[in-house]
Amino acid sequence: MFSLNGSSSLNSSVYGVSKGLTRRKIAAPLVVVAAASSNYNQGDGNVVLMENSLNGKREKAPTKPSSVTEKDSKSAVGAGVDDLYDEDSASEDQYVTPWAVTVASGYPLLRDPRYNKGLSFNEKERDGHFLRGLLPPVVISQDLQVKKMMHNIRQYQVPLQRYMAMMDLQERNERLFYKLLIDNVEELLPIVYTPTVGEACQKYGSIFRQPQGLFISLKEKGRILDVLKNWPEKQIQVIVVTDGERILGLGDLGCQGMGIPVGKLSLYTALGGIRPSACLPVTIDVGTNNEQLLNDEFYIGLRRKRATGQEYAELLHEFMSAVKQIYGEKVIVQFEDFANHNAFDLLAKYGSTHLVFNDDIQGTASVVLSGLMASLKLVGGALAEHSFLFLGAGEAGTGIAELIALQISKQTGAPLEEARRKIWLVDSKGLIVRSRMDSLQHFKRPWAHEHEPVNNLLDAVKAIKPTVLIGSSGAGRTFTKEVVQAMALYNEKPVILALSNPTSQSECTAEEAYMWSEGRAIFASGSPFSPVEYNNKLYATGQANNAYIFPGLGLGLIISGAIRVHDDMLLAASEALAAQVSQDNLEKGLLYPPFANIRKISAQIAAKVAAKAYELGLATRLPQPENLEEYAESSMYSPNYRNYR
Repeated sequence: MFSLNGSSSLNSSVYGVSKGLTRRKIAAPLVVVAAASSNYNQGDGNVVLMENSLNGKREKAPTKPSSVTEKDSKSAVGAGVDDLYDEDSASEDQYVTPWAVTVASGYPLLRDPRYNKGLSFNEKERDGHFLRGLLPPVVISQDLQVKKMMHNIRQYQVPLQRYMAMMDLQERNERLFYKLLIDNVEELLPIVYTPTVGEACQKYGSIFRQPQGLFISLKEKGRILDVLKNWPEKQIQVIVVTDGERILGLGDLGCQGMGIPVGKLSLYTALGGIRPSACLPVTIDVGTNNEQLLNDEFYIGLRRKRATGQEYAELLHEFMSAVKQIYGEKVIVQFEDFANHNAFDLLAKYGSTHLVFNDDIQGTASVVLSGLMASLKLVGGALAEHSFLFLGAGEAGTGIAELIALQISKQTGAPLEEARRKIWLVDSKGLIVRSRMDSLQHFKRPWAHEHEPVNNLLDAVKAIKPTVLIGSSGAGRTFTKEVVQAMALYNEKPVILALSNPTSQSECTAEEAYMWSEGRAIFASGSPFSPVEYNNKLYATGQANNAYIFPGLGLGLIISGAIRVHDDMLLAASEALAAQVSQDNLEKGLLYPPFANIRKISAQIAAKVAAKAYELGLATRLPQPENLEEYAESSMYSPNYRNYR
């Protein structure tokens, strides 16, 4: 089967055949051709790879060159010997049409990440798919491959080297990559995502090997629909898109922010069971204001200042319109790491027309709310009986605050405006109060309460006396010893959440929180910290990682065929996650369940989200399955190898 338009159901297994407008004299190649459909039933244990050999003889070089291949006699070399294969003109411009043949056998099969099994190809498969001699004689299991890869990865001392090793594996053996990640999720999650992905984005231009997603820049304005058609997969269910302006706590990384969508979608598959071929990472490149990148010879993006205003809005609108046109109403578009001034506007603009979700605003809010619900089992009382103080009033801070207020309003029946009064925010200018209203950005105004001005966090803690302190500032070491001690002074068990990523930007470390509070703090962080020993007690620090929420949320939206994301779905996800925290977890200092059970947790979250979608009339997959949790589990992608016949 030939693919003449460049697209293929086998992503990277193409054996190039130059044909058409060429100045070279080429012999017709002997090609072994096979094709495999990517639309096989996921429940099947076997994948059929059809083989068909095209046997032909190599054509002799023409004795009389045609007008297309004719060479100037002056190009002859070696005392009149013709340059028959054009080796001397290899550096000249060549007119070549890149016709492609789709192959799924022999050497190209070993280069296809979706179907390659490496040394796990059995004897029958090696004979049936022309692999005999291309592999060493041993046949090993996938489990042994996982063991070997983990041994190899652990040899690297530098986290970025481990990240690159994982990316290399993903590019050559997709199923082994996900099997490795699923089986060792607690060890590898910090490698494929935060905090290591932050360093990877900073150095993305230097470590870039081959594209793992779509780069859409201002150069493609007016042609974005055609660019989306260039992506080989057509049945896309989840898109993660960034413009790179606010990558984690690292700022504007421009085009190099692609590491974030790639990492997020790896987790959608590993933790939420969304098949890899249904995931599309996208980076919108509108330039960067990062002078260091603009002057970096290895930078891979547009070398210009960021587009703003109408130019920016038009490009994003074209992208959103094209996505809906080509992938339909039910494709999830997750906005990731957009700056505040764009993130809120995009979510408000497209929330009523597209299935959109902002993980920084909504995902963070949902996972933090879940941790707060779990913490109540230790500190006592209802959510409405506590007071909350935030350091940081951007996407994450205001998103968390709003979801807490929604939950309080739902539980007490009080108006949302009244529920918000339990929540206070501190930004770079101090406590947000009503006297600052005229100078506040629109998303901060709901949190401007009556209070005298307070200039810094420590004074705000002393004035408000909160029971919960939440950091979402992106500024490291801002929960000082004095701040933590003040929290411990007013609370027997102060709840302290230092959420900023990566680790270097965390408001305080786990060790600092426990030491300064004399072991009384209930602590969780955005980045992982090692367990802390204090007064002969070991505290296994919890991580308020968005990966607890967004994979299960995405799966729930997909299995229900939801057309919109509703706040009640986020509340349902929070409640489902909090319900998985055991008393044993809490006694160890964990506000979240172990990641080792994340696929089961994601299925439970998906079931609650899907049930809420049906309840709200936003689901389109009918009839509703009787057991949504079982249905979610059965829908999950499995990384186990398939048998080829």
